[in-house]
Amino acid sequence: MKKSIVVAIFSVLGFSVFAQDINNIINAKEVERIEKILSADDMQGRRAFTPAADKAAAFIAEEFKKTGLATLNTTGTYLQSFAMIKAKFISATCTFDGAAVDTKNVIAITSKPQLSITENSGFQKVQIAAGTNFFGEARKYIQSGKSYVVVVDTAFAKNFGRLTGFKNAMFKAETSVVFVLSATNPTSFSIEAKHEITEQKLANVVGILPGKSKPTEYVIFSGHYDHLGVGSPREGEKHDDKDSIYNGANDDAAGTTAVIMLAKYYKALNNNQRTLVFAAFTAEEVGGFGAQYFSKQFNPNQVMAMFNIEMIGTESKWGTNSAYITGFEKTDMGKILQANLQGSAFTFYPDPYTKENLFYRSDNATLARLGVPAHTISTSKMDSEPNYHKVSDEIGTLDMNNMAEIIKAIAVSAKGIVAGKDTPSRVDTKSLN
Repeated sequence: MKKSIVVAIFSVLGFSVFAQDINNIINAKEVERIEKILSADDMQGRRAFTPAADKAAAFIAEEFKKTGLATLNTTGTYLQSFAMIKAKFISATCTFDGAAVDTKNVIAITSKPQLSITENSGFQKVQIAAGTNFFGEARKYIQSGKSYVVVVDTAFAKNFGRLTGFKNAMFKAETSVVFVLSATNPTSFSIEAKHEITEQKLANVVGILPGKSKPTEYVIFSGHYDHLGVGSPREGEKHDDKDSIYNGANDDAAGTTAVIMLAKYYKALNNNQRTLVFAAFTAEEVGGFGAQYFSKQFNPNQVMAMFNIEMIGTESKWGTNSAYITGFEKTDMGKILQANLQGSAFTFYPDPYTKENLFYRSDNATLARLGVPAHTISTSKMDSEPNYHKVSDEIGTLDMNNMAEIIKAIAVSAKGIVAGKDTPSRVDTKSLN
């Protein structure tokens, strides 16, 4: 009995020391410090392809350096640089079954200066029907690596023009995707499009904590650091007339803050058996290109799990000490995380916004489609988040204490996966929609 009491005392003391250590590293004060810098006005909304985005990347890289992370593939830099293509529209013509289609109803996502196709050019013709997730479907075709002519139902006429945002950033590729807004699905078509093509540089920020015993097994913690930049507030948006900066405090300075904090925590523990990868992605808001490039640098069979963190600055629909996991039912990763939190006040819930198809809309999607248990953790109320993509998404709207608790919950719940003891089941790629 004495031995049992002694063991119990040491167990309690051990937990107390553990709790004290995590609170010293992950706390509201430190969360606020990082958030305040990333979402400050002088970051100018961190829009991809701007000096402000470069400034944000430099800050994140410096945090990784101070933490003592290794660089990716020992390159000596935390910046994972890559090139994107920007296509400036010049002209387009289109006929469906011999009838002319208005130019404004044709959007070609291509890196080719001149594109000329017919039904015999090898492009697969598909439809985005009314009632489906328009942007989710559009992004799926753009990211597929295949060539499509996509007939878009006129029910999406109001949002069709927003697809031009995808033309501002794309990988140089032999494939092209052409969207045509039309009430009919043609048998024959003829499409020509001309663009002025320019190359642009972008960079993710990536730091590594090598694994002790399983260095070729990877666990990824990620978020995107880009946002919408500077512009005119949208119609109906409540705002200060002088404020035109989309600070993106929640979207996704919050997720990036979590990645930086988790890097500090795991570096302090210094007992990870699997290699940990901490990634801040660029160009999420213009098509998820940073995450796509990053994900393609890994063998998916070696990625054991991905924790993508998106908008955790506000309370979830269940209140504090809670968050949801997209694609909860796709793997058993959520159950593993919740089991490791047993006895705590924190709860991970399945994604309640399944109609939004969030599992395939965020930066986890590329690896998830390859079978990796790659999930997004969020608290964003997708049906009522008041500051989403608005100039009002500022640090004053966030709950620093709750953010710190969410980050701690991620750190603790991931311990089995980080240690190589827990391995989540894979996504069934045959069931992808």
